[in-house]
Amino acid sequence: MIRLNRLSMHYTLGAARIDILREVDLHIGAGERVAIAGPSGSGKSSLLLLLAGLEQPGAGSVEFDGVALDRQSSDRLADLRRDHMGIVFQSFHLVPSLSALDNAALPLEIAGRRDARERARALLEKVGLGQRLDHYPAQLSGGEQQRVAIARALVHRPKLVLADEPTGNLDDRTGAAAGDLLLHLNAESNTTLVLVTHDMNFAHRCDRVLRLHEGRLSEMPALRERDHADAV
Repeated sequence: MIRLNRLSMHYTLGAARIDILREVDLHIGAGERVAIAGPSGSGKSSLLLLLAGLEQPGAGSVEFDGVALDRQSSDRLADLRRDHMGIVFQSFHLVPSLSALDNAALPLEIAGRRDARERARALLEKVGLGQRLDHYPAQLSGGEQQRVAIARALVHRPKLVLADEPTGNLDDRTGAAAGDLLLHLNAESNTTLVLVTHDMNFAHRCDRVLRLHEGRLSEMPALRERDHADAV
């Protein structure tokens, strides 16, 4: 599903060059759930942007489902995101002027699907928001907004879901519920999931945990059953 080959990325700040990613190699299979952990500022979010085709690498290649993202036009990348990717943001990024139903239906509306609102309604009811369909983001709690955002990311049944700190702006209890929901819906649809998180308990519920540090990506050992019990 995803192949990164010697992927590098840097920013230039004045005369200084800041390396974000250094020759990163990564393969992720279809249906895998992969968590990326690492210190703040280590480039985790930048890596997700590259996977979404929203940033271009300085060197190396990004391949999604056989398509080299670094060789595509901006229009082609937009089509790929619309049809095959779902993105969950830390800050929800809901459209303030749209209801919960219209926010969740947006990817299908953009794709011209006539059943957009019906499918969005069914998914929002599934995540417990059946009584909040006509409410606007400002009328929803943080946890409710994130549930709408998760529904929006999954409503068009994408091949890949990218989640950037999906529980980061929520309190522990609400964040845990949002994490449970994301993993449950992902497993149900067998979608490939790549998530960035600072919550190691959440991370270790994925199939693999990768650590990004000083531009390098490394595999972390699986959490043993006893360790997991201690962590919880």
